[in-house]
Amino acid sequence: MKYAKRRNNADNRPMAEINVTPLVDVMLVLLVIFMVTAPMMQTGIDVNLPRVKAKSMDVTEEKLVLTINGAKEIFLNKTRMSLMDLGTKLEYIVASRIDREVFLRADRNVPYGFVVEVMAEVRKAGVDKLGMITEPPEEKR
Repeated sequence: MKYAKRRNNADNRPMAEINVTPLVDVMLVLLVIFMVTAPMMQTGIDVNLPRVKAKSMDVTEEKLVLTINGAKEIFLNKTRMSLMDLGTKLEYIVASRIDREVFLRADRNVPYGFVVEVMAEVRKAGVDKLGMITEPPEEKR
């Protein structure tokens, strides 16, 4: 009996397996680098923020941050200014921006009335969105 030689189509196809081990190695190295450098990226003025139970906001892109420290000093990003100058300076800044939003960080020891005055000036300057930056509450043990 004659046996016909069968050809297997799988033998003619190129091998299509991809070795992902080098990709995983590179990604793990990048993850470690970002985890080490991320805490060093935060700079600013130290304030004692109030603690609230709310979802954290992702503030990754360059935003306007208005800070009020315990001595009632007002800083726009890192520039110190008075309450009277805040409105006019914010008007000029916001006029050239697309997003028109400001984030407010106020020390918990600053009187509520002063924070409201600052918020009123921000609103008069034409800011559409005013976000409050807080810290999550500490876990009680």
